[in-house]
Amino acid sequence: MPTTPAAPTESGPEPLDRLPGRQPDAAELAGTAARRAGDLLAPPAPVRLGDVVPAPEQMLPDPTADFTLPPDAVIRVSPAGRDVAEQLAEWLRPATGFPLPVADTTEADGLLVLTLSDAAPGAGASPASGGLGDEGYRLDVTGTGVRITAATAAGLFHGAKTLRQLLPAAIDSATPVAERWAVPGGTIVDRPRFPYRGAMLDVARHFFPVEDVLRVVDHLARYKLNHLHLHLTDDQGWRIAVDSWPRLAEIGGATEVGGGPGGCYTQADYRRIVAYAARRHVTVVPEIDLPGHTNAALVAYPELAPGKVPPPPYTGTEVGFSYVDPADERTYAFVADVVGEVAALTPGPWLHLGGDEAFKVPADTYRAFVERAQTLVAATGKTVVGWHQLAPAGHVDGRVLQWWGTNGDDPETAEAVRRGARLILSPGNRVYLDMKYATDTPIGHDWAGLIDVHRAYDWDPGTHLTGVPAEAVLGVEAPLWTESVATLAEVEFMLFPRLPAVAELGWSPRSTHDWAGFRRRLAGHGPRWTAAGITFHPSPDVPWPAAPTVPTQTTRDTTADTH
Repeated sequence: MPTTPAAPTESGPEPLDRLPGRQPDAAELAGTAARRAGDLLAPPAPVRLGDVVPAPEQMLPDPTADFTLPPDAVIRVSPAGRDVAEQLAEWLRPATGFPLPVADTTEADGLLVLTLSDAAPGAGASPASGGLGDEGYRLDVTGTGVRITAATAAGLFHGAKTLRQLLPAAIDSATPVAERWAVPGGTIVDRPRFPYRGAMLDVARHFFPVEDVLRVVDHLARYKLNHLHLHLTDDQGWRIAVDSWPRLAEIGGATEVGGGPGGCYTQADYRRIVAYAARRHVTVVPEIDLPGHTNAALVAYPELAPGKVPPPPYTGTEVGFSYVDPADERTYAFVADVVGEVAALTPGPWLHLGGDEAFKVPADTYRAFVERAQTLVAATGKTVVGWHQLAPAGHVDGRVLQWWGTNGDDPETAEAVRRGARLILSPGNRVYLDMKYATDTPIGHDWAGLIDVHRAYDWDPGTHLTGVPAEAVLGVEAPLWTESVATLAEVEFMLFPRLPAVAELGWSPRSTHDWAGFRRRLAGHGPRWTAAGITFHPSPDVPWPAAPTVPTQTTRDTTADTH
């Protein structure tokens, strides 16, 4: 078993050359002494311990204990955490040019140490007493090394992401940079406020290839978001192959907004996305939108349509006109087959049923359809997630409603919570990332208002809905609908810099929420995004250290809709 790190003091954990059971040799002592002498003459680390986004729960800076990563550093890790260590090395090698080998060890020795252990600080009730939970971590930086400790691989991964942020911004460069790779000294003890922290990518209105989706996964993981909701089906396109209904992808996947070629994910593609996300501790949440938003499915299988008349393919942006026939048993066989296959491809616990904007379905018929569809999802072993329009339908165990309203007074949703539902909060006027930043933003909508970074940050998920207690809030999610978003660069432009604001709401304690502090911390990430080639909006809300170069955005004439 890995050894438990020494208890921390005000200046950090016990120095690595004085750990019990180990006697350093003369060459190691000489190297340590040389590094310490060099650090005494070096300027402070360019990043401060408090510059992390999302803000950690607890920090204890030690300005006397900065650590400089040397070229011969080895990452040592307890065997169960090796994959996280390998990823950390992958992040650090390009910019540093250092080999950074990864070595399994049962001792906490070395310059970079990752320890995964049930006995790690974190097995208690709170960070103050050492409790880190399923995703928490402890990071200790001294003049002689860095140690990340967690009880789970997810916690270790989040700690490694924090370490990456504590290195100079040039660490995000894809090519070697001449830099002093300094890390500010001190201790961070951290864990999330909410268990569900996510973003949604609408791949139905515009199709995005697998590589684009994988890059979005990386963006989520960078800021400790742990769920990627994929809106896989809508009027304009069906994006996931279903073996038992092959024309869904073959025909329903051949269109998109504006008349482009569309596209779909094979089941192998989808598995690749799921596996890539899982390695980064991101859970994929697939959405099959029912009973409305189904025109693409009806084009492929007209027998699912009311009246059995095939509709023409749709490439516009209006909503609410399509629905599957709720009176036909063939419809429920279709639902059972589709959710069964998608559930089998998805290791995560969630399956999203959509349920919004079925305007042409009478209320009683809609409620009966949803109740039956919920049981079909539950039969696959998955937990039902749906937009908050599902609220009037009967409750099934574990049901989660995703609230996208703009008025925090919603008695119907509050009543569903009293009947046992939990909530994911996605208020349209706060975190809908397809909304424009300002009136002159070249893409996006404004039906929910303009959402600058301050507005995305300045609300509290725990108290946002009247009559809903904080303990009923599972977390937060920022949806990006793509009626007006057609390229990866445009996706990034709409995500950044608002995505980190949402991430902080989901991760950080309410007591840390402070706009002035957040905007200062966020400003330091502009150079990181530039180094990584990430397109972003240079919001005037944020005091960026230098004006970034943003690729020219193409303005298109788009019709705003609500979903």
